Amino acid sequence: MVVRVSAAVQDGAVQERNKLERFEESIVPHLAAAYNFARWLTKDDRDAEDVVQEAYLRAFRFFGGFHGGDGRAWLLTIVRNTFYTWLQQNRSHEFAPLDDETQQVESDEPSPEASLISSADSKLLARALEELPMEFREAIVLRELEGLSYKEIADLIDIPLGTVMSRLARARKRLQQIIGGLMPREA
Repeated sequence: MVVRVSAAVQDGAVQERNKLERFEESIVPHLAAAYNFARWLTKDDRDAEDVVQEAYLRAFRFFGGFHGGDGRAWLLTIVRNTFYTWLQQNRSHEFAPLDDETQQVESDEPSPEASLISSADSKLLARALEELPMEFREAIVLRELEGLSYKEIADLIDIPLGTVMSRLARARKRLQQIIGGLMPREA
């Protein structure tokens, strides 16, 4: 008996192979960025691995909706959304929205994270970043560590550009305060 594979089945297998190849070309190279972003959001290596694994599964499942463009920004959006789902399931007590009205920025000094990244102790910066509220931490990590533009951050987080600028300014101010409190005092 000869079994013939229908053309539709063969076409489906070819399409799936093409999907996998395109996914590997456009999304897989951004694994380090996805993990870095998830690590800063979760504050834990294992949790970040879980979030990234789930994000990659979702990215592959919905890869048909990716129409080219910046694969990194698309993936980081999925990592962020996956993180918030994970956060609600595992640490809902940590999720508290920001009160935009009560936060004020009073300084035009250079950003402390830029100075620290280039010249100071990265452990101090990491500790300070982990103390930031989630909304500030994700904005600063995407801008300063992942190098995304303000527009890319606004699209990724799905907030207005002005809100991105405000969060970054407030995050920088908060970092400055935290780092000031963590740095050893000279005698």
